Amino acid sequence: MANRTPYKTNKNVAYDCKYHVVWTPKYRRKVLVNGVEQRLKEILQEVADELQCEIVELEVMPDHVHILCEVDPQFGIHRLVKRFKGRSSRVLREEFPRLKSRLPTLWTHAYFVATVGGAPLQVIKQYIENQKNV
Repeated sequence: MANRTPYKTNKNVAYDCKYHVVWTPKYRRKVLVNGVEQRLKEILQEVADELQCEIVELEVMPDHVHILCEVDPQFGIHRLVKRFKGRSSRVLREEFPRLKSRLPTLWTHAYFVATVGGAPLQVIKQYIENQKNV
């Protein structure tokens, strides 16, 4: 059996770029509940599939989202997050009208992102998996 490389490739680049990303609803309101969280997970997976990115781990809390993802560095993490937030805001506000009445926009403009090259991947995955238990 041949050794499988941990790197992904495109036409020009072999890469291993994993990012821990966190963002919140406007005013950190606890609106990611009652079906919104499950639909958000589906939307984020659809976007990742379309852009050929990998969601390694994902957890939705009532007032924030944690995602561990891998993205082609030529596409860029900033473009991926913009797509995640843009699509999910539009779709969730259409499908859950109560979000429109509570918030002028679904997401804040800001987000947190960190590369995870320094920490063992399993540690980051465990951290995200354990968010519900905190």
